[in-house]
Amino acid sequence: MPKMKTHRGMAKRVKVTGTGRLRRRQAMRSHILEKKPSKRTRRLSRETELAAADTARVHRQLGR
Repeated sequence: MPKMKTHRGMAKRVKVTGTGRLRRRQAMRSHILEKKPSKRTRRLSRETELAAADTARVHRQLGR
């Protein structure tokens, strides 16, 4: 059986922490920023944890 390949698109979007949790960037931060409050854009700039419903699928895509 051949080795399982990492899904490169997912590897570029998700980071695995030292404890094995998955971190991702938040949406709505790439354009139309003038009308969004600074408070909101600062909040969106932080990374957040991946939703529990997605973790199993993403772990599989990352070959873990």
